[in-house]
Amino acid sequence: MRVLQSTGGRGAALLLAAMAALWAAPAGASERAAALPTVQAESAGERGRVTGLPLPRYVSLKAARANVRRGPGTDFPIDWIYTKRGVPLEVTAESDHWRRIRDHEGDGGWIWHTLLDGTRSAIVVGDAPEDEDAPVALHAKPEADADIVAYLEPGLVTTLRGCKAGWCRIEVQNRSGWTPQAALWGVYPGEEFD
Repeated sequence: MRVLQSTGGRGAALLLAAMAALWAAPAGASERAAALPTVQAESAGERGRVTGLPLPRYVSLKAARANVRRGPGTDFPIDWIYTKRGVPLEVTAESDHWRRIRDHEGDGGWIWHTLLDGTRSAIVVGDAPEDEDAPVALHAKPEADADIVAYLEPGLVTTLRGCKAGWCRIEVQNRSGWTPQAALWGVYPGEEFD
């Protein structure tokens, strides 16, 4: 049985742009922020004012490199840079061409809309909170007793193909199969789609 591994932890997915101490807000930042359009509130069942799409919703990172800013505009400092294409992100608000996102570790910020893709992806987070580093089984069918085709290392980014009845069909490193929905970040509890 092969263990499919991530290409690195947090360090591979993010490149810190600079130390937080260097990010003092420039003079006039509060006035600029007040002049920005109102952003969509975060609550289930709402739709974005810009796109009309549900908020919140999951997307993936289209670009291999993307700046994440403190606010919806280039006047705001870059807090970090994503350096891995396909990472799942949750869109929580919209402001013109900017989307407020959150990642699997709860970090958030604003990103330019064309850097995001509606294709779904997920990160393997593990089955058991008490052992978050334990590999997750990838099954041939959406059944706990189905053959195991691989083991997935937590932190691995996968392509999400669909979810039903608590199982998600994923593809990763030329392998495909089913894993419990609870072992993934990038899909809502009980969410079903093809």
